[in-house]
Amino acid sequence: MEVEEFREMVFSFPHVVENPHFDRQAFKAQGKRIFTTLHQKSGTANLKLSPEEQATFCAFEGNVIYPVANKWGQQGWTTFEIAEVPGELMLNALESAYNASLR
Repeated sequence: MEVEEFREMVFSFPHVVENPHFDRQAFKAQGKRIFTTLHQKSGTANLKLSPEEQATFCAFEGNVIYPVANKWGQQGWTTFEIAEVPGELMLNALESAYNASLR
């Protein structure tokens, strides 16, 4: 998957807005919490998942999905190497993160 495909997926969800967030771009449903960030240079995205979802997605083969280092990872933030993750799997993870951000 390419970074532009990732961005298209993110914007397929209703009311998504994009803002700078340190060295990344952050995406959230308008007025809600960030559900994913994109570091375009490294081709990685961080998604906010529940601990259970994080464990499930991290079980994907290839070590291309893993918890963010430090306390952020313990809170469910999970790194996805965009080029190595199948589109359907990425869409499922984005849907989980997006829906959780609406609660």
